[in-house]
Amino acid sequence: MKPAPTYLTEADHAQISAAVSKAELQSAGEIVTILADRSDGYTDVALTWCAGLALLALAALTLFPEFYMGLYDWALADWGHEWTPRAIVGLAAGFATLKFAGAYLLQLWTPLKFAVIPGPVKTARVHERAVRAFRVGAEQRTVGRTGVLIYLSMREHRAEIVADQAIATKVDPEVWGDAMQAMLEHVREGRVADGMCAAVLKVGAIVAPHFPRADDEINELPDRLIEV
Repeated sequence: MKPAPTYLTEADHAQISAAVSKAELQSAGEIVTILADRSDGYTDVALTWCAGLALLALAALTLFPEFYMGLYDWALADWGHEWTPRAIVGLAAGFATLKFAGAYLLQLWTPLKFAVIPGPVKTARVHERAVRAFRVGAEQRTVGRTGVLIYLSMREHRAEIVADQAIATKVDPEVWGDAMQAMLEHVREGRVADGMCAAVLKVGAIVAPHFPRADDEINELPDRLIEV
């Protein structure tokens, strides 16, 4: 497997860490940032496409048997081939196998693979991965349960913001839309670091009225961005 591409430079990482530090000066919120190349391998989706295309190939063979048997004879220059039931079954199995293998090989090209994944599937997988990452890295890891995860998944072109219990009870999920919009505007233009910084500062501004920073506030979660 190829290593995940690097989306950010060291300077970008420093810029995002500085934005997190600045945002956390406004409130008791603890912001965690994660940038993922992808949120899932989508092997099940790829195999579903392969199986579907193989079944379509069998359906085409059933509808137009003379064409495909003639194509087989022409390709092998076997004009006198006798089509017994066994030979027909062998043709069907071989044809379906070729379609399955061809579809699988085509999906090894990452842009095509992600282009044929249904949007709702991408959204669900990104959400699931973000929630898992939040539970591991931020949930219940602050005294006041004020952790917030900003999660960006590049291949799917999707992002999630997940907040710990204390913040979730004060901030409606729809409010995070402003932070998401601020981030995605920059990301669409290829400025990933700027997008992440914009989201971080927006999140800080949203949390601040509900959880102002105390004088004895300590930094409970790391400010650095995590790339996975």
